[in-house]
Amino acid sequence: QVQLVESGGGLVQAGGSLRLSCAASGRTFSSSFSTYAMAWFRQAPGKEREFVAAIRWNGSTYYADFVKGRFTISRDNAKNTVYLQMNSLKPEDTAVYYCNRKTDWAPWGQGTQVTVSS
Repeated sequence: QVQLVESGGGLVQAGGSLRLSCAASGRTFSSSFSTYAMAWFRQAPGKEREFVAAIRWNGSTYYADFVKGRFTISRDNAKNTVYLQMNSLKPEDTAVYYCNRKTDWAPWGQGTQVTVSS
């Protein structure tokens, strides 16, 4: 059974930073984790879930325009973990953040709440 567990969210003032982590488990997922493109998504209240950033199997990354230059995605395949370093946070970054495969989504985890105060 695939399980994605996000952590690291919290309340931060505008301009602050947070580092999110996402640990993946489950036999099939764990054994193939290094081959997957992994991504972070977010969902703000009343809005649809949206793509934030992704990292391919070879380490190449790409970002949504609204986080370029502020967020950095990385991965540790030995730990089956993906990270999202978020700097220069803005109130509009407030959302629940989720990780998953970039495509062919596994069951979603519970996410981690990020709240940025102005």
